[in-house]
Amino acid sequence: MNIKSLLLGSVAALVAVSATRAADAVVVAEPEPPEYVKICDVYGAGYFYIPGAETCLRIGGYVRYTIGAGDVGSFDGARTSDVRTGASQGTWQKNSRFDLKTWTGQETELGTLKTYTETRFNFPNGGPTATTLNFAWIQLGGLRVGEDYSVYDSFIGYAGGVYNDTIIPYGIKDTNLISYYFDAGNGLSGVASLEEGAGATGTIDSYVPHVVGGVKYTQGWGAITGVVAYDSNYESVAGKVRVDYKVTKELSLFGMFGYGSDGKLNDDSTNAIDAHGRGFYKPWGGNWAFWAGGTYNFNEKTSFNIQVSGDQLKNYGVAANVAYTVVPGLTVTAEVDYDHYGNFGVVTVNPSNVNWTNANKKNNLGGILIFQRSF
Repeated sequence: MNIKSLLLGSVAALVAVSATRAADAVVVAEPEPPEYVKICDVYGAGYFYIPGAETCLRIGGYVRYTIGAGDVGSFDGARTSDVRTGASQGTWQKNSRFDLKTWTGQETELGTLKTYTETRFNFPNGGPTATTLNFAWIQLGGLRVGEDYSVYDSFIGYAGGVYNDTIIPYGIKDTNLISYYFDAGNGLSGVASLEEGAGATGTIDSYVPHVVGGVKYTQGWGAITGVVAYDSNYESVAGKVRVDYKVTKELSLFGMFGYGSDGKLNDDSTNAIDAHGRGFYKPWGGNWAFWAGGTYNFNEKTSFNIQVSGDQLKNYGVAANVAYTVVPGLTVTAEVDYDHYGNFGVVTVNPSNVNWTNANKKNNLGGILIFQRSF
């Protein structure tokens, strides 16, 4: 065997071994393309498709820190006992809140299927943390079922852009309900609702529900809204009418008037907690009450809000604030509140909040500072 034959044989052996090893090599699969979240803009900003589903989801909420002092309402003052002497005295009213919201939407052959939930985690003065489920409803087309604000409040709207808008209370909110919303076109809409109520005296005491109805007419200049409610526990009727008017692009005004058929509901209780607790739809004193105010936007970052209110029993309130957007999503609000109590009113109650007021003073003044990060 010559050197040439030996070299050729060696090369052939190496090629054969290499081919055998190549046949046994592990083939690495190419990575699958990643699944990115798909934006869903059908229902507004912030929605995205749940992967593998036709449902659109939005997650939002806010974190709020509140500092209050004085004697007006739940946000303003707090009473405490001196830890050494036990004497009653004032202190700061502090509260930290985390509010978590979810929205879903999906198109079906019967209309849009929606859900909404809102859960609040509050850490008030000294704790402990309190958790409340404030909303949990399902809506298909115009039909809504679940936990919601009473249509008596949500359809007609809040009493202005102030935080302490219930110095003279205009409604009590949380309830389980079955409601139907309809749009008649040309700015005319309405709602009808069967409601359970809430609280020891507001929850229905038989198979007869509370009944609420409302009508709204909306145009470019503003809106006119009316709601009426039948309280099945007390067999009484209450209603509210509201006008919203856009004076300019910077200035908007509102006025709301409420009337209840049974003026003595909520007026004759000697129990402070029960004082505004009886009668689910007329928490103010006497037959009638009013609320009026407005908002002025100085610029894109700064706005001024004011509300004045009163009722038949000579209870009056004024609330005003300035809200400033530091950066998008972060707003700081400073508010001053005043109330004058005539013949009635030491406390206002709703299902998730008790607004204590100094019963020894006819005139009360308080203030709050709110930091809120919304997302």
